[in-house]
Order: sequence, then C-alpha cells, then structure tokens
Amino acid sequence: MGEPAVVLLSGGLDSATVAAIAARDGFDIHALSFRYGQRHALELDAAAKVAAHVGAVEHRIVDMDLRAFGGSALTADIPVPKGRLVDELDDIPVTYVPARNTIFLSFALALAEVVRSSDVFIGVNALDYSGYPDCRPEFIAAFEVMARLATKAGVEGTQHLCIRAPLLELSKADIIRTGTALGVDFAMTLSCYDPSDIGAACASCDACLLRARGFADAGIADPTRYAGEGS
Repeated sequence: MGEPAVVLLSGGLDSATVAAIAARDGFDIHALSFRYGQRHALELDAAAKVAAHVGAVEHRIVDMDLRAFGGSALTADIPVPKGRLVDELDDIPVTYVPARNTIFLSFALALAEVVRSSDVFIGVNALDYSGYPDCRPEFIAAFEVMARLATKAGVEGTQHLCIRAPLLELSKADIIRTGTALGVDFAMTLSCYDPSDIGAACASCDACLLRARGFADAGIADPTRYAGEGS
C-alpha cells in the first residue's frame, strides 16, 4: 500500500498524465471528478476509463451545478469559440469557468482530509493555458498556503498538504511525451469542449487545437476521434 493521494481527474490528456505520474510514484489514487453542468460531460466517461487504467482505489464523481452562475461557454448558452489561431490563445477565453479550479481544489482538500492524504494532484498547465488565472503558479502556491490554514489537519500539523502540479511548466508536446512514456492510452481521453453526442471531438475549439498541435509537436500519432472521421 502506498500513500494516499487525491487526483483531480477530468478525463482529458493532462489529468490522465498526472494520474499516471501519481501511479508511477507509488501513490494510492483517490480520483475525483465533477459533473458540474459542463456541456462536455462525456469527459466523465473518459475519466472513469483513466481511473481504471491507473488502478485508482476509488473514483468519486461529485455533482454540482455551475450553470446556476453561468458566465462560461461551458456552463451557459454561449457559443464555444472555434477556429482561433493557437499562437494567439493568450487571453482569458469565454471557456473559462469562473473560479472552477478553486472550487475543485476545495473539494479535493476536503477529500484529502478524510482519506488522510497530504498530496493533491492537479493537471494545470501554465504554458498552454496562460489565459486561465487558475492555471498559474501563483494560484497553486496561494491555495497551498490557504489549505494549511483552513483545515483541521493543517492547523494541528498532522498533514502538510502539498498541491502537486507536475505539468505546470510543460508544453503540451512534453505532456504527451510524458504520458506516452508512462503508458497512457490517449485514445481513451477527451479534451474537446464541444464534442458530438457520441464523444467525437470537434477539431476546432481551443482545446482540440492545442491537443492536435501537441501531438504534432511531439511527433506522436494523434489517436483522437474527430467528428466526420468514421464516427
């Protein structure tokens, strides 16, 4: 038995790679996903496959409804941007879900206390998602400090919580190379913000464009099933 770790698992290639890293490092993985009203909720099917692949001891899916707030193309009736230039994706896009990673990490923190874990893994990446304020190093560092002040375990000193973001400074190509080396089957992951009803990727949203360029830059065949390709 290894040490317990909470791994935030969306079903995308970033979180799949993070889960594989946690497994490689010998942690017992408590995978945590969210059904939050996202238009791409099919990602949860992918998350279940990844959790099984890395041998997670459990996979919890928490239901919440961030559609109550909206403000994002993922949780409101706002079109998902398509066909943007990858090299210009440095703004805060309309696919940003207000405070999402703060909310997710708060739930992960609660689960970490329950399972007596000092480690929470998250697949944030500051290079490809520089426009997202909750994917930046300063956010991760600040949350880690807050977590140690806001929990019984932190105050009593029984747990020294660490927010682990091993992909933070990696390019998408490097993430794909890392996951491939760890045996991740990226065909089971879903990154698309606007997939078809059967999970085929749209090929033109920001997430699809970043993913496709990552595979190209890594020199690894893209296993993604795109709409219109026999799907």
